[in-house]
Amino acid sequence: MAIEVKKKIGETTRSLLRRFSRRIQQSGVLIRARKSRFREKERSKIERRNSALRRVKIVGEKEKLRKMGLLEEEPKWGRRK
Repeated sequence: MAIEVKKKIGETTRSLLRRFSRRIQQSGVLIRARKSRFREKERSKIERRNSALRRVKIVGEKEKLRKMGLLEEEPKWGRRK
């Protein structure tokens, strides 16, 4: 969806740029580009499941180390100063 603006006879570069900017804003191209700028593609079901299993495994390992006394307990909410 290309937007094309040609310079009219006797038109200044500023007015050409202004006209181009107005056409871009009216078309909605800029808004769509800004919305999709940081969009991440959706992960597949297998990727989500593997990620969840990895998290469960890490939590289990931390709990095991904590029970053995090899890992210090982390404060839940942090310290107040």
